Amino acid sequence: MKLKSLILGSVAAAGLSTAGYAADLGVLTSLDVCDALGLSGLTISSDTNCLQITGGVSYSFEWGDYRGSWPTAGVLHSPRSTMDNDEIAPGVNNDWRSKVEAWLKFVGTADSEFGPASVTLKLKEVQDVRVTNETVVDSPDGAALTFDEAFVSIGDTTVIMAGKKGSIANFGDDEPLNWLGTFGSDAADKGVRWDMIDGNLDTGGHVIQVVSSLGNGVTAKIGLENLNDSLPAYAGTLVGVLEYAGDGLSAHVTGLAGGILDGVVEAWSVHAGFTATLDTFKIVGAAAAQHDGVDTDWNALLSASATFDMFTIALSGEALGGNIHNTDFGIGGSIGAKVTDTVSLNLGGKYYDSNNGGDDAYQIAAQIVAAVTETVKLTGEVGVYGNITAATSDFYGKAELAWAPGGDFTSSLAGEVHQNGAYKVTFKAAKEFK
Repeated sequence: MKLKSLILGSVAAAGLSTAGYAADLGVLTSLDVCDALGLSGLTISSDTNCLQITGGVSYSFEWGDYRGSWPTAGVLHSPRSTMDNDEIAPGVNNDWRSKVEAWLKFVGTADSEFGPASVTLKLKEVQDVRVTNETVVDSPDGAALTFDEAFVSIGDTTVIMAGKKGSIANFGDDEPLNWLGTFGSDAADKGVRWDMIDGNLDTGGHVIQVVSSLGNGVTAKIGLENLNDSLPAYAGTLVGVLEYAGDGLSAHVTGLAGGILDGVVEAWSVHAGFTATLDTFKIVGAAAAQHDGVDTDWNALLSASATFDMFTIALSGEALGGNIHNTDFGIGGSIGAKVTDTVSLNLGGKYYDSNNGGDDAYQIAAQIVAAVTETVKLTGEVGVYGNITAATSDFYGKAELAWAPGGDFTSSLAGEVHQNGAYKVTFKAAKEFK
């Protein structure tokens, strides 16, 4: 008993001594400030400020013969997105890409009479080298480390932000629910595209923003963004958002007016969407339109899914058009089955009807996903892309082995081969801390 008491007393004394020494240093003191502000994670506190530190690195490497002459996803009214092989000379056909993305973020927060006052500094560097047919086509390798975000904010239910940061615009509630999605959604980087005519209606950058929670799930946002545009005619984008988030329903409408600093609106756009969930049913609806002073283009999507026991059925439909385009249509559907706790199956297809000089296209595919262990997942897929206009088809197969051992570390190795001769191997690894 005496030995036990001596050990416990020594531990207590050491703890008190360490705490006193840390207080003398002025850093790594008690977490009372962070706790009072409701902040957690990797933090350092002083008497008045709590500093949160987060960061991460992601790496990806692709190699094969896959960057051919076919249009790739990202161009509306041109749905073909399969890989294609080519060569500029005998034996000169290899493609590869090596990309490293690193970021480090600091958020320092203190209390004020108006609510938490914060400064956010995010350092980011991207090194991305792309090679097509053994010729470098894009190489910002060694790009300088820059501030991706640098802004101040203050407030609680109403927050005022100013500096360099992302947009307050809400472009969500617009992704198709079927497994393969739709061709138009792929071209819009998953969803309904709001900037269909040109790239001159920019968001984010240098901003002044106000976000206010009105209660009952309603939030209003307004901001001046893109104040640093290098083209004076397009500088300044006015962004307004009204959104709702409640039980089983989220919805929003976002409006944008670009180039307002010179007193003339060069372009405007609107994006609206909703997601409703009721027991086993879910529905997503979204629409967007843009006008550049002369022409108007629009994009709309409606998608629904239903789950019955082990099966999930989903259908999606989309339309794209305007006064500079004829109306294109796209549909997609899928059925998924959870066979066991560790194995699931997906079967789906999608079709695109182009009326703007493009090619009608389709894709049909089947997928199996198996959790081999708690940290290892294996995914396999086979399918076919079809070009109806050209009467061609391209069968393909791909597999991915994903590993997530914990500690916010993820890694994967994937391979893909096509009937047309294209192939690609992809390795990825990433880790974040927070």
